[in-house]
Amino acid sequence: MLLAYNCQSHLYANSRYFLLARTALLFSIVMTQTVTENRSTEAEADIAHISEVMGRMRLLIGRRVISRTLVDSLAPSLEISHLDALRAMSRIEGEVTVGAIADVMRLDPSRGSRLVAELVAQGLLRRAASQADGRRSIVVRSELGDQLMAEVNATKRRLLASMLDGWSEEELSVFAVLFDKFVSKFEETYPNEKAHGPAASRSLASA
Repeated sequence: MLLAYNCQSHLYANSRYFLLARTALLFSIVMTQTVTENRSTEAEADIAHISEVMGRMRLLIGRRVISRTLVDSLAPSLEISHLDALRAMSRIEGEVTVGAIADVMRLDPSRGSRLVAELVAQGLLRRAASQADGRRSIVVRSELGDQLMAEVNATKRRLLASMLDGWSEEELSVFAVLFDKFVSKFEETYPNEKAHGPAASRSLASA
């Protein structure tokens, strides 16, 4: 009888242990799923927030806020398209031609030619002969054009600095890394987006 009792007690104890272990395991699984679901929900909320902020940023980009400020403060005689043409030159590898500028800006060649002619007339560009083919005409920035672009870049940095006023060094460092990561992912995902028409080109040069 004593042996039977001891066996029953042992089995009961094992059963209780098994029940407790099983309960703990189930609780752990439920908690893990809950945390995962909470993280997923929070991530979805963050993505929705980012999407909403991007919409607001797109409106600012469409208004060309920074470019308009730069033109108004530094070169009132120019149009934003002139500034875009000067910027486009930095994205061209090798010698810069009128056709290359028009291609980067996704403009009709005649429109590109007119922009370049206007910049030449303003003294910001000058025509020169190609070193590779003397029969071909290229365009280069003049000293005045270089000075203007240096002022444009410096002013743009000051404008951005004013928007980031009050940020800690840590916030700036983290934002710089994450913003670059974000944009780089877009470039990786849509490598040929800039070739999809004028709208894409405007978005590239709209800041």
